[in-house]
Amino acid sequence: MTREKNIIYAARLVSLIFTPFYLPLVGLIALFTFSYLNLLPVAYRLLVLTIVYVFTILLPTFIIHLYRRAQGWSLLELGQKRRRMVPYGISIICYVACLWTLDNMHIYHFVSSIVVAALLVQVICAIVNVWWKISTHTAGIGGMAGALFVFAEYFAFNPVWWLCVVLFVAGILGTARIILRQHSLAQVVAGFLIGFVCAAVGIIFF
Repeated sequence: MTREKNIIYAARLVSLIFTPFYLPLVGLIALFTFSYLNLLPVAYRLLVLTIVYVFTILLPTFIIHLYRRAQGWSLLELGQKRRRMVPYGISIICYVACLWTLDNMHIYHFVSSIVVAALLVQVICAIVNVWWKISTHTAGIGGMAGALFVFAEYFAFNPVWWLCVVLFVAGILGTARIILRQHSLAQVVAGFLIGFVCAAVGIIFF
């Protein structure tokens, strides 16, 4: 019994650490590391990362937490398909606000394209959620894989080791979501594929 509890606690910790909102921030860190944008002043890069962190992680997480507490729901109860639409709406609004802020600052196209890709992932997952409870956690990590794939082509660096790390994390995260009985294997895999495709398309075409 203790072993089962430990596994569940570990699964919850993994789900908490690898929140689906981290995609834009991690993507930007990779962009500022592997591309010519690493020539930008450190203060400027930190400012952009801070803005993205506030709008895509801090604000949606805080507002969704307040919403959940106001409804008196646990995290598992909030994960029910019908109850996920408001959190989706909150995150989409925060992402749009982030894009608006970056646009007013005249930030480089590649920076905004990462947020657009993450927004596209959120929108598609919200639409799919109307009929089927897809995993936004694995959609986030799938988006990271898609972004790495595209930027490796753009900036001519070898993404193999990074992709191996991302796929390893995706496997752990997907397993955690199944252990917590939040998703089936099909929902976890579909989430990853949707995230991968949306991120790649968002960065290439937007």
